[in-house]
Amino acid sequence: MSHEIPFLTSPDQAAFRDHMETKVAGWIRPWDGHEELLAGIVGVPLSKSSISHSGASTTPAAVRAAFKSFTTYSMEYGVDLQDLAVRDLGDIQMHVTNIAECHRRIEESLRALYKEQPNLIPIMIGGDHSASCPSVKAFAGRYPGQKVGIIHFDAHHDVRNFEDGGVTNGTPFRGILESGVVYGPNIVQIGIRGFMNSKPYHDYVISQGVHVYTSRDVRRMGIDAVLDEAIQLAGKDTDVLYVSFDVDVIDQAYAPGCPAIGTGGMNPWDALEALHRLGALPKVQGLDFVCIDPTVDVRNVTSRLAVQFMLSFLAGVARRPI
Repeated sequence: MSHEIPFLTSPDQAAFRDHMETKVAGWIRPWDGHEELLAGIVGVPLSKSSISHSGASTTPAAVRAAFKSFTTYSMEYGVDLQDLAVRDLGDIQMHVTNIAECHRRIEESLRALYKEQPNLIPIMIGGDHSASCPSVKAFAGRYPGQKVGIIHFDAHHDVRNFEDGGVTNGTPFRGILESGVVYGPNIVQIGIRGFMNSKPYHDYVISQGVHVYTSRDVRRMGIDAVLDEAIQLAGKDTDVLYVSFDVDVIDQAYAPGCPAIGTGGMNPWDALEALHRLGALPKVQGLDFVCIDPTVDVRNVTSRLAVQFMLSFLAGVARRPI
């Protein structure tokens, strides 16, 4: 039809068709199941495990909808991403009610994906933070005999005990630590905020050897100094790094669409710089974005921010040596 009637384009192309620019929505196409990929977007539409009201299960769709608002070119980083082999792998199907089954599916799906695409950098779009535990387990499984480090951006430690509430978005790092899949000294938490965590949980992470940089540390030291130390600590004696980014680490003034918003958080530019640096680091081979709630967002600003974070990370990846 579009070839017979002038200027008429198909619905899936009309939103991002322009001869002078490439929109992210036109670049990150669905994966054909065969193309060898550099990175892949994997949606995890899970929010039933959130301890607060959350529509995080709608995040993958909201982030994809925001793709049409961005181009592949950044003059700030001097890069055009459109030639990178980055595709959309779709969503992992969640069970309607069973959280344990949801986590099993996440881990099983990712393990199978890594066998098909052994060099893929997964970019997980959650979903609540509980998804990070099975994601990290699958990630570690692709590197048998090797050690994994984690750089974790969050307002919260996420080490609640299982006895009081079971597996939730407040327990992923308790699960990671207790499973032994990643050791405490190889985990760095950045952006943890005062009056949003309890002393027993802070004492727990310290007892496990986890390194903690508060939001105040970021403001006082600067993100570059914090990240220098974080990369050294998480990278010491490890072979690969995974980055887990809970968007509530950002101040609520910039990211209002999160289930657990709060003041005193990081600003977006610090996060953009950090993610760009981490993207350029070949040791970083996995990334997740979690805890966005599009149902309480304002003009999709938080979902759009997540896209900017992802693109800044990929701009860093584009700098890696071939």
